[in-house]
Amino acid sequence: GVWALAGDSDGIDGSEDNAGAVIDPDSLAALGQAEARRCLEQNDSYSAFARIGSLVMTGPTRTNVNDLRIVLVAAAT
Repeated sequence: GVWALAGDSDGIDGSEDNAGAVIDPDSLAALGQAEARRCLEQNDSYSAFARIGSLVMTGPTRTNVNDLRIVLVAAAT
């Protein structure tokens, strides 16, 4: 499976109000393939992650230190 976290230290991601999002092995199934394709074609990850409750919401932090990306890939058992 694959787990990932993408977050921005300032608490917002571009023009959106989220700091990032989290995915897990069930994220695509929760979203549905057709909706995932639509969001991908429209460059709209916000709607995809909002729909499955995976947005990271911190509010503005008044810091802008860095962006963080963590990915864990585990072998299927």
